Amino acid sequence: MRVHANAKLGPAGRLALVLLIKEGASLRAAAQVSAVSVATAHRWWHRWLQADAEDRARGAWLADRSSCPHRQPRRTPEELAVRICAVRQATGWGPRLVAGATGQPHQTVWKVLRRHGLSRRPPADREAPNRYEWPCPGDLLHMDICSYSRFRRPGHRTTGDRSQRNRQWMADSTRVGYDYAHAIVDDHSRLAYVELHEDQKAATVTAFFERALAFFESHDISTRRLMTDNAFNYVRNRSLRELLAAREIRHLTIQPYRPRTNGKIERFHQTMGREWAHGREYPSSAHRASLLEDWLEHYNHRRPHSAIGNRPPISRVHNL
Repeated sequence: MRVHANAKLGPAGRLALVLLIKEGASLRAAAQVSAVSVATAHRWWHRWLQADAEDRARGAWLADRSSCPHRQPRRTPEELAVRICAVRQATGWGPRLVAGATGQPHQTVWKVLRRHGLSRRPPADREAPNRYEWPCPGDLLHMDICSYSRFRRPGHRTTGDRSQRNRQWMADSTRVGYDYAHAIVDDHSRLAYVELHEDQKAATVTAFFERALAFFESHDISTRRLMTDNAFNYVRNRSLRELLAAREIRHLTIQPYRPRTNGKIERFHQTMGREWAHGREYPSSAHRASLLEDWLEHYNHRRPHSAIGNRPPISRVHNL
């Protein structure tokens, strides 16, 4: 039950007030006990008297009434409101453009749209989640890249200082580039491998993937498929294509503009950003990079993963 923001009594307090009066207390005495005015006690007592048995049983009499007046002679006619809503639904225009099309003031159009629940566009329909998991480690690897800004000292994101004296971080001399986190996650076990590089060129991607294969092979994981997005350094990378062919690994790509297909690596980047990149205040980006290996060891061997029964990813690897 929604209660007015400035209401002195909630539903329980209103009921307690009425019960006091029913037991014989005067309106003034009941109001004093409930710390409200006599007029308030009079209002809720008479609302209880006017309610029928069904409303008393359901507690409908406890609800706030609308403050809208019973008569509104200057309200926009319903025929005009229907026309305004029709223009909004047909074009998707905002109140100002609808006002120009209907010849009504902007404020009138806004109030009509708000009254009919059309002042904001309805949210887009979300598809039902399509969860999948390959049966064995190595059946599918997810690969993607995420960039993190470098810095020589903590910025406003961690310190919260956005004053003018701290605006040096906006100068060109303080912009020192990005660290590109190349990451791979196994679909079944969620075992992850990450490296930081200065770029995301094709040669860097291929060399990283070759080292990632060696990492997974050290855990007795034989790779069969690789999924990436449609970035140029993945789909137009000749050296990567040759490496995949030599290892007999099938390359899968997602549907354009649909990153949810590669959702496991996207979710891993979110976790890594929250727990490693932005989880604490670092004196510099170099210090942050030096702690990536420790965090990755924690992620793979000790951190519980909710999608696999609150166990660490290493618990799903073959040799264990």
